[in-house]
Amino acid sequence: MDYLIIIIVVIAVLAAIAVVLLRRGRSKLDVGRATSSVASTPPPAVDQLPTAPSGLRRRLARTRDALGASLGSVFGSGTDDERWERLEDALILADVGPTTSVQIVEQIRRQSPSDEHELEVMLADALTRAFSATDRSVRTAGTPGAILVVGVNGAGKTTTIAKLTSDLRAHGSSVVLAAADTFRAAADSQLKVWGDRLGVDVVTGAQGADPASVAYEAIQKARTASVDVVVVDTAGRLHAHTNLMDELGKLGRVVEREAGGISEVLLVIDGSTGQNGITQARAFAAAVPVTGVVLTKLDGTSKGGIAVAVERDLGIPIKYIGVGEGVDDLIPFVPADFVAALLA
Repeated sequence: MDYLIIIIVVIAVLAAIAVVLLRRGRSKLDVGRATSSVASTPPPAVDQLPTAPSGLRRRLARTRDALGASLGSVFGSGTDDERWERLEDALILADVGPTTSVQIVEQIRRQSPSDEHELEVMLADALTRAFSATDRSVRTAGTPGAILVVGVNGAGKTTTIAKLTSDLRAHGSSVVLAAADTFRAAADSQLKVWGDRLGVDVVTGAQGADPASVAYEAIQKARTASVDVVVVDTAGRLHAHTNLMDELGKLGRVVEREAGGISEVLLVIDGSTGQNGITQARAFAAAVPVTGVVLTKLDGTSKGGIAVAVERDLGIPIKYIGVGEGVDDLIPFVPADFVAALLA
């Protein structure tokens, strides 16, 4: 009987030892798998900042200077939380947007940059990834293609139309301009000046005429003359003016019907207005199907981060940015170049 008890005890001890060894084996296996998984994920490419075009870098100096001071402060005095909060505040003040700023700072903090250089590279990577990987070319499909240019007064619509027309002609497209801003005095004469310079026809209407009728006439003229693209200038309007926004919706419907579709609706936003530009964009997008943004006057503001907020909050790609008052200062938007100019 005693032998039986001893045998049972021995078996129990051996079973316990086997369980312990099995658990240890599984634990080692799990650790090995976890290590393998981490090792297979490449670390962030901390090497060097991309080189920004010199002209763009010079024009975005105000935003770059504001961000640069904050980057240095991350490795300055204060607690760890305080230093990262300073970077977060700088991004918010640059109008990157609160939510995106918090996300970017948390991501970089987890990567544990060892110095200011690594911090800059990680921030450049995070900001570049904040922009969508989308086609930023201006679409002109249609017979004719139809492009509406909309926005508030003073945002830079006329300059945008001139630059757009110049680019279209440089790529072999013929263009007709429609002066559908029939409310502002001398609006059509400004467009005529650009039409003469660029060698394109401008269709106008009497002051106070229905803007949709001007667009209709321009489309018919383009179709008759086999012109490739109609670019429609529209009256500047505040996003809070409901009746004018309704009129813009009507204009869009007429263009869509007569041209067989709208190739692009470009919203011109004054970049110096900051978050108010987001409010404008939402209102215009409710009236017409905005397909792209032209962000102007970025050379005169420290709030260049609004470019990030526009794409993140609205999901509308930026197609051009304005960094001066001339036509040549309106340039195609390249996220990597833009971010490099802000940081490098």
